[in-house]
Amino acid sequence: MKPFIKESSDKNEEFQTIIKEFIHNETVQEMKKYRQHYETSCFDHCYMAAYYCFCICKKYHLDYRSATRAAMLHDLFLYDWRVRQPDRKGFHAFTHGKKACENACKLFDLNEKEKDMIIKHMWPVTIEFPKSIEGFVLTLVDKYCALSESFDVFQTRLFTKQSFRYAYLFLSLIIIRL
Repeated sequence: MKPFIKESSDKNEEFQTIIKEFIHNETVQEMKKYRQHYETSCFDHCYMAAYYCFCICKKYHLDYRSATRAAMLHDLFLYDWRVRQPDRKGFHAFTHGKKACENACKLFDLNEKEKDMIIKHMWPVTIEFPKSIEGFVLTLVDKYCALSESFDVFQTRLFTKQSFRYAYLFLSLIIIRL
C-alpha cells in the first residue's frame, strides 16, 4: 500500500531525493520479498512510513531528512518474522529494531538520531524512549501504518466473504430494529 500523495511535485521530488540511495540499493529492494502486515511488503510499509514522517516532520520544522531516512530503514531485518528461527534470540517485536539498525549501518552512513530512531521505533515495547521528537513521530507513524495496512485487509475480507456479508447484514438488521 503506497501512501496517497497529493502534495506538490516539488515536495515529492524532495522526498524521492532523500530516499533515493536507499530505494535503489539491492539489499533494501530485498525487503519486497518479505511481508510485514498481511499483503503489505516490508519495503512498502517502510516507504509509506518514510513518506508520512517526511510530511509531518517537514510541516512542524523538525529534522525531516533524518526522520525520512530512518523510517525508510526502520524494518530492514530481512527475514520472515512469522517463522521461528533457532539463530534468532528473543521475540521479533523486541529485537528487530536493533537488527534493522545493524543492517542499515552496514550499508549506509547514519547519524546518531537515525540510529536511535530505528532501534527505538517499537516504543513502548523497547521500553527506552526515543531521544528525539522525530523518534516519537516515527513510532506513531509506524503504528498508524500497521493499523492502516491491517484495517484494509479486514475491511476487504469482511465485504468479500459471503459469510461475513450475511453476518454484517444480520447485525445491521438487528441494529435497525433497536
